[in-house]
Amino acid sequence: MRQRPSSRLLVLDENNHILLFKFVFKNSALAVQEFWATPGGALDEGETFEVAAQRELFEETGIKIGKVDAHIAEQKFVLPLPDGERVQAIERFFVVRVENAGLTYDNHTPEERQVMTNHRWWRIEELQNTDETVFPNDLVDILAAAIDNF
Repeated sequence: MRQRPSSRLLVLDENNHILLFKFVFKNSALAVQEFWATPGGALDEGETFEVAAQRELFEETGIKIGKVDAHIAEQKFVLPLPDGERVQAIERFFVVRVENAGLTYDNHTPEERQVMTNHRWWRIEELQNTDETVFPNDLVDILAAAIDNF
């Protein structure tokens, strides 16, 4: 099984709300799936996790940062891709603090424009009580550790 290393971003505002994007798949192997997830994505050829985190943050939000701190969590699992391929995902999570962040979708890829339908700043309490599907499943635990450490 092919490995797919990815950087995920825990983008936190001044009130510890986390930015999540809503993904809606209509025309792929993932059709009729909807979920909320952190910004981020796969490493490009030759990229480090840290460089990919910076690039993905800019591409998906328009937020530009000089560097990221060390990752605070890592997960490995089998991930189904929109084309039907199943890969071994290796995801590292990085914390990014922002104040009054204005988001832009100007740098989204055509696929992102189709599937990333909304964004929202969530409180931890909302995540604990939502009926919505949120990835990763243990986001609340990862987020609690992130807030305690920063």
